[in-house]
Amino acid sequence: MLRTVTIGSCVSIQGIFVKALENGLIRIKVDDRIFDGRPVAPQTN
Repeated sequence: MLRTVTIGSCVSIQGIFVKALENGLIRIKVDDRIFDGRPVAPQTN
């Protein structure tokens, strides 16, 4: 499943969900790189 995370204040990265971490962050994978960041909430109308 694709997920989007924010790294810092203005960088967003979209990749394949790997796992949810205990500190509230999530881990995603883009190609061969792994990123941990704050999950972006889905927009609701």
